[in-house]
Amino acid sequence: MTRVIKVEPLTSDAFAPFGDILDASGSPDKMINGGLCGRYHDLATLDFGSDGRAGISIFDAQARSLPYTLDLLERHPEGSQAFLPMTDAPFLVIAAPDKDGVPGVPRAFLTKPYQGINFHRGTWHGVLTPLAEPGLFAVVDRIGASPNLDEFMIDPPYTITT
Repeated sequence: MTRVIKVEPLTSDAFAPFGDILDASGSPDKMINGGLCGRYHDLATLDFGSDGRAGISIFDAQARSLPYTLDLLERHPEGSQAFLPMTDAPFLVIAAPDKDGVPGVPRAFLTKPYQGINFHRGTWHGVLTPLAEPGLFAVVDRIGASPNLDEFMIDPPYTITT
């Protein structure tokens, strides 16, 4: 059985149930540094639970291509997770609603150049999926001692297409 999901544009309304879009298009909220720097202010809700702290890591993910086989979703019950691309290449963002502790039907989004995202705490999502090399991302997520990863294998898998 083939289950197909079509990629959709990443918009604030479409992505709102899953997280925040980190985007510097349009005019900045305010100018700082003597008018030489535009600040796009407070774009994401970071949530790291009671025993965690924010950490910044660099991920180097292998590029994938479309059609893409989606057979694994994960979530982080103790903290939000932000992906900030370090290149202008779009990447694939996959997220699913929670249905009684397991993922519901996923949705797939395609970012624009220089867009990042922040998944809300506990959101089911696909793995980091760059569509071009290098797959370099700054990642802001929870650092803490307690477990913060649930994985769900999808059987049968979905095929993500344009």
